[in-house]
Formats: sequence, C-alpha cells, structure tokens
Amino acid sequence: MAGRINEEDIASVRERARIDDVVRDYVMLRNAGSGSFKGLCPFHDEKTPSFTVTPARGFYYCFGCGEGGDVINFLMRQQNLGFQEAVQMLADRFGVELRMEDDGSPGQPPGLRKRVLEANEAAQAFFAEQLESAEAVEARRFLHGRDFDRAVAQQFVVGYAPRHGWALHQTLNAQGFTDDVLKAAGLIRDGGRDFFTGRVLWPIRDSAQAVLGFGARRIFDDDRLPAKYINTPESPVYKKSTVLYGLDMARREIGRKQQAVIVEGYTDVMAAHLSGVETAVASCGTAFGDDHARLLQRLMGTQGGLHGEVIFTFDGDKAGQAAALKVFKGDQNFISQTYVAVEPTGLDPCDLRMQQGEAAVRELVARRIPLYQFVMNNIAKSYDLDRADGRLAAAREGAELISAIRDQSLVNQYLRELSGVLGMDLDDVRREAARFGRRSGGGEHAAPPAPEEPAVDPAWPNPNDPALRLERDTLKLMLQHPLTFDAAWNSVQEDDFMHPGYRAVFTLLSSVEFGEGWADQVRASAGNELVAQLVVALLVEPLLREPDETYSLTHTAHLQLLRITREIADLKSKLQRTDPLKDPAGHRAQFAHLTQLEMKRKQLQQVGLA
Repeated sequence: MAGRINEEDIASVRERARIDDVVRDYVMLRNAGSGSFKGLCPFHDEKTPSFTVTPARGFYYCFGCGEGGDVINFLMRQQNLGFQEAVQMLADRFGVELRMEDDGSPGQPPGLRKRVLEANEAAQAFFAEQLESAEAVEARRFLHGRDFDRAVAQQFVVGYAPRHGWALHQTLNAQGFTDDVLKAAGLIRDGGRDFFTGRVLWPIRDSAQAVLGFGARRIFDDDRLPAKYINTPESPVYKKSTVLYGLDMARREIGRKQQAVIVEGYTDVMAAHLSGVETAVASCGTAFGDDHARLLQRLMGTQGGLHGEVIFTFDGDKAGQAAALKVFKGDQNFISQTYVAVEPTGLDPCDLRMQQGEAAVRELVARRIPLYQFVMNNIAKSYDLDRADGRLAAAREGAELISAIRDQSLVNQYLRELSGVLGMDLDDVRREAARFGRRSGGGEHAAPPAPEEPAVDPAWPNPNDPALRLERDTLKLMLQHPLTFDAAWNSVQEDDFMHPGYRAVFTLLSSVEFGEGWADQVRASAGNELVAQLVVALLVEPLLREPDETYSLTHTAHLQLLRITREIADLKSKLQRTDPLKDPAGHRAQFAHLTQLEMKRKQLQQVGLA
C-alpha cells in the first residue's frame, strides 16, 4: 500500500459518514434539541449523559471527560484504530473509493482494497462452510484432537480449504470476483490454482473485523508444500509485520485491561481466549517485531511512563530463549512493561489447556516474570556461578546486552538485577558495564584500537602479571630454598594456585621425594616440556632477599589467604542466590561454612602480619 490517502478522498469520507450514524453503533443517543443528541460517554463511566453529538457540524464532545472530534476521531478512539485504518473502515462502509498516493504518484487502483476485502470475506465464508463437508474429516479430527469442538470452530470461524485446486477460484468467480482481484488478495496463484489447498485455515482480521488474509496448517502427509504453516502473501491489505491473529477479538480487552498476551500459534490464541485470557494474540508467519510492538503500544495508549503490560509466552527451550533475547533488544519500543510467562513443563497454552485445564492457562499468565529477569536468569544458567571466572564471564555478557539499552534508568535497574542474579557486588557489575561501554564506544574521537598482543600459550604464565606474582614468588622459594618449608609445604594446596602452569609445577615438586639433587629430579620428572622449562625459569630467577622460615611462612600464609578470600566470595555469591525460605537447610549449611572460612581467614591474616 502506498504511503498516504488522497486528501480529497478523506474529505469525501467526512462528508458521507454521518457522525450520528456511526456513533449510534456504540452509544444510545437521544434527542437533546437544537439538532443535537446526547448519550452516556463511551470513554468514561458516567450515570448522567454528557456526551453530545452535533450532526450538522460533524462533531462530538463529552462535557465530562473532554473527549471530542469528528467522525474519524471517534472511530479511532472507540475502536483503537490508526488514522488510515479508521478512514479505510469508514470508506468501506459508506462507499468511498480511496486513492493511495506516495510523493504524488498514484498507488493501487481505486477500489482494489475494497474488492480485496470483499473477496477475503467471501473466502472466509467458503472455507468455514467447507469445514462441514465430508472431505474435511481430517481437519475436524485435527481440531477435535486439540479439544476444539464444532461450536469452538464456528466461534473462531475456522475453515478448511478443499484439496481440489480450483474450488475457491471457481466459487468466487461465480460471485463476481475477477482473477485480478483474487490474485491481489493472494487467494489464487499465477496459474489460477487456489493458494490454499487441503489445509485448516484461520481468518486473520484487523481490529475493525475486516478479513486481511489467512493462516493455514498442513494436515495431510502428501501435501506438496512441506511447511507446516503458510500465510497469505503480501497484498494491498495484508502485511505480515503489522498483523496479529486474534486482534479483532482481543482489541477491546487489550485497551480495557492495558494488557496484551503474545502466544506463538493460532491454536494457542484459541486456547487462551477459551480459558479467559481474552487479550491473547499471535504474530502471523513472522517473528514478533517492532511494528507489532508499535501497534500494541497504540492499542494500550501512549501516555508517558510505563503503561500497561505485554506478556510473552515463550517456550523454555533455546528457541524460546533466543526469541526472548530478540524482544529484549527491542524492548525500548514498548511503553508497556514487558513480561515472560514460561510453563515449567514446556507446554504451550493449547497443550496446557488440554492436559491441565483452562485454569492452568490463566495461572501461566498470572505467573509472569519481567522480561529482563528472564533474560538475566538465562545468562546466569550458561555459566558456573560458583566460580569467580564464571560470574565475571556472565557479568560481561550481561553488560554487553545491557549496553544496547538507551534508557539510562532501565540500565541501572537491569544492572541491579544482574548483580543479584549473579551474586556479585553491584559496583563490580557496573565496572564491567563501563568497560564494555568504553570498548564498544565509537565516534570520530574514539581512541584507535590497541595493537593485538602476540598469542601466548595459556600454560605459560606471564612473569609480569601482578595478580600471579605471589604464586610465582612462592614457587621460586620452594624450588630454590625448600628447607625453609616444613614437610607439608606449610599446608599449601594445589587450589592455592590459580594459574594451571604454576599449579602443575607445585603438583610436580610435591610428588618428588626430597633428597640429594632434588631440584634436578623435579625438572627431570616434568611430564611435558613447558612445565620443565617453567621449573628452570623459577630455579634461576633471582629472589628479592635471602629467605628464612618466617619469610617463606609469610608467603604461604598470604597465598592461602588469597584462596580463602576467593572461596568466601564464591560462597557469599552462592548464599545471595539461595532462597532461605525455599532451601533453609542449604542456606544454614552454607552460612556455617562461611563462618568457618572467616575464622580461617583471620588466622591466616595474623600469620601474615607476624
């Protein structure tokens, strides 16, 4: 469809569409004298009529809430429609052919949109009638298998497309629809065959009840099209990125409840509505996108601040998590608060209704959690949060994701959530976010990228790394002056060494019995060349001073103190992630262990100070 409606045609719509005729569809009007009518305002609750319609001027106004405008404004407000939708709806009703223009050039032929909508309406009636035919037994079996009886099928106007490839084409030709109109509507293919054959069909309507197209599901194994679902191709009235199945049924409730529930399929929409979740809709043939978000935003209102809620019922599998991540990145398109409702068993709303009843579907929506919390939890599940490096990696991934959000107030909220999920200090998470922001920042004044450092074998530690200095100095003391340690190496353990290279050296020297030529035996016993070279480096590297037992004891005490400090940080993180109400025994055990570690740390600190 071209960009805008011809201004003369809009004026014709305003002229032909009598405002009192349109308002009477929604409001009981009574004569108020002087050519005016009064009724109860449809936009706010009132007991005394203050809503006034003046046909001669073509305006309405409510003296109670201040709402007012012309016939187009009324339909937009009452039906939650956009301007073009309202104009098109009135044009269809009052017989005005709209000309679409884009930069002055004509758009689609005049009257084509109206004929396409009429053809779709006729096709809907044809498909619904065919569902009662003898050929449609498999379609009825499909619906019955999902606990949808005949009454439900009629309620949702579910239909069936015959396997005969010309049935719809011939029927609509006989009703006066030309092939050009049927092709434009996407009801027949270029060769003349019906677009849909041998499938269950759902009509996809806009918020004004007009049939825009259809969604169809495969039910026969020998269907020539392998896709489980196919949809109407793009047409003058159908654009998959802007249509939502179920919007015609959910529109009023979405506006009233300020809520929209996004499910993944046609049967899920049916199950949700039958279960009392009357705000359920689904995207058609495409993922939920920015245009869908803007449509829902308009339906729920555009007041400032967070307004209403959008709830996604994603599956708990990887595909569902990926879909949630995509929505999270586009969350700034919502004024609404965004939530996720995931059934722990992995059932979609249709299967959930069949297996556990309609109350379970309502409960699914009621158990919603904020979208950002769902995303953060999934990041946390990808890492071992009992390890400091796992928490750091999770913080970096979360920071990368959060950095894409433009709203600074949301960024701060998400960082607090991330720190709680990971069991990390908020300042540490903020530092990671700041580092990522600096790395990803661009612009003409951005610093040039740092030159890449040459690749280093991870088994060979950097001798200048300050974080590993204590590990290196302690091993130098052990190799060069072993007699300053007791037989158990002052209770040093493998876990006291963070770098795998240093850990391998300590394991090696602990395994060689002390005696004459001990250092040479350690080097000769190395299992690989890297460890042997590292032993040599540690043997020849000079010490800062001549050591004694106190000097070596201080080093090992500090080394163990670092390990205990890491264990305390890990345990505090785990405690922060453990709910004392859900797991009281586990919480008590972790707290007792933390107390023991704190006592050990104090002992080591005293040794280090001594």
